Amino acid sequence: MKIAPSVLAADFLCLGEQLQKVEAAGADLIHLDIMDGIFVPNLSIGFPVVESIRRGTSLPLDVHLMIKHPLRYAQRFCDAGAWGITFHIECADDIDETIEAIRKGGARPALSLRPSTPAERLLPYLSKVDMVLVMAVEPGFGGQKFMPEMLDRIRWLKKMKPDLPVEVDGGINVRTVRDCAAAGADICVSGSKVFRAEDIRAAVLELKSE
Repeated sequence: MKIAPSVLAADFLCLGEQLQKVEAAGADLIHLDIMDGIFVPNLSIGFPVVESIRRGTSLPLDVHLMIKHPLRYAQRFCDAGAWGITFHIECADDIDETIEAIRKGGARPALSLRPSTPAERLLPYLSKVDMVLVMAVEPGFGGQKFMPEMLDRIRWLKKMKPDLPVEVDGGINVRTVRDCAAAGADICVSGSKVFRAEDIRAAVLELKSE
């Protein structure tokens, strides 16, 4: 299991120090939640912060766009240092065009979807993306409880395309990361469990040991 700590839960006053701690602990990716206040009712970070985070860690930046128009901003996030860019199938832009723009920009395209969206909507794109992100909570806010019914979605994706990496975001802790691993997930995003832990290193190592 790979672990991607989510900066959404970090203390931005000491973000550089926290990034160094999760990297030293063996985290695999840094997860960045980008929200526009339209697609989801919250705002988060923009290009200058992503660029600063890129300078603050050698880990790949796993950028999750919870925005209405990912195509409009795909190249700018690539230029800011994104290693992979996930966007939502419910967005307002053409899915194929957005996938192509991300790949041409030098990042790995991935798709996500809300828990209420039928997983079958992903079928036309499973061979075109490098990953699928399963939201185990409603996108837009941290600290929510894991929705166990999303474990079936992980299993379905692995049945449809076994070699396609599946990432899971929302409510990840020691128990739920174990459940996700058993269902076939490859990467788990964890915000509060890692960045709000008294010992960040211990929290990352605990998740990776499951």
